[in-house]
Amino acid sequence: MDDIEVPQYFVCPISLQIMQDPVTAITGITYDRDSIEHWLFQSKNTTCPVTKQPLPRDSELTPNHTLRRLIQAWCTDNASHGIDRIPTPKPPLDKAQVLKLLKDFWNPKLQLKIIRKIEFLATESEGNRKYLVDAGVAKAVLLFIANRCYKEGLVDGLEEALSILHFVQISSEELCLLFMENDQIIDSLTWVFGCKLQNQIAVSTHAVLVLKSIIQKANSSVLETLNPDFFKKLVGVLRNGVTQQGTNAALHIMLDACPWERNRIKMVDAGAVYELIELEFEAPEKKTTELILGILFHMCSCFDGWAQFLSHKGGICVVSKRLLRVSPSADDRAILIFSLICKYSGTNMVLQEMLEVGAVSRLCTLLQIDCAPYLKDKARQILRSHYEEWKKCPCLGISLHPR
Repeated sequence: MDDIEVPQYFVCPISLQIMQDPVTAITGITYDRDSIEHWLFQSKNTTCPVTKQPLPRDSELTPNHTLRRLIQAWCTDNASHGIDRIPTPKPPLDKAQVLKLLKDFWNPKLQLKIIRKIEFLATESEGNRKYLVDAGVAKAVLLFIANRCYKEGLVDGLEEALSILHFVQISSEELCLLFMENDQIIDSLTWVFGCKLQNQIAVSTHAVLVLKSIIQKANSSVLETLNPDFFKKLVGVLRNGVTQQGTNAALHIMLDACPWERNRIKMVDAGAVYELIELEFEAPEKKTTELILGILFHMCSCFDGWAQFLSHKGGICVVSKRLLRVSPSADDRAILIFSLICKYSGTNMVLQEMLEVGAVSRLCTLLQIDCAPYLKDKARQILRSHYEEWKKCPCLGISLHPR
């Protein structure tokens, strides 16, 4: 094929590959359907890649049948050179078809068949996903999980439903109305974590990703009324294990809930501090460490939180080891954790442990390197506050030059 010259007008301006399903935008430029749909719906662009003219995401993409037939004929003529004929594409999904699916969806006898059909459509193309979003499929699927799976204890169709919600997300406006209609949406998703399905890790991962999307769009009245069982099940996800993506999603949810003191107390009561420290000992990726340290900082702002942190033999050690080794964001959280610990529980035992695990020397090093001034100020404040206990540390006098 390298020796064959492909007509330029057969090539998609975005992918630079021979078009499989050419469609013409309102700007007059023809693209491969998958490429232009990804440009519009996934990358959320609103201009034509070639002309730079406005190209609204809801504008019509007209199938270019003439060009597609020319490409197919050219492929057939060059079959001896290893060129495969492009298949005739299926007619694209339209709004009427989606609305018909949704109408039939509420027929109990058809639900499983339709939910599998919707999952197939959701995974097939960006354009399909747009129609599914616009038609309100996400709301219908969430109600399916809450009213059929959760209430009746049935798991048939659950995996497909969660897969759909991974591709087709509910809008903030729809979510607000849904919470008014059904107050068991969040409970139904945390119920999934204990379903014991054959591929439970994948299912739990999808559930926690959906939960993250919902929590991030929910208003404060939802976040401040999360119940203790919610946090117990979320901590259980960290304990029992999911994919890396699922772990980060669970941590994001916890961090989003941290601004409310009642949530912090519920997380501490659920054993979050211990599980977070244990998770950090596994030396996770940078983003995971930043999330863990961010949550631990919030946990250490309440009495039971820093008490639980100090009761774990590895708490101070693991935070010390991450200081100056991960990222500026991780340094920020680690310094704030040490500041809270020293403020609320700066006992001789705690201060001695900080010295032994290298936390003090790292705080000293922080003063010597190029980093944010406020971090240096915080480190200097910690060191000066406990100078008497740490004055035998060789680096301390050099770093502080106390008068």
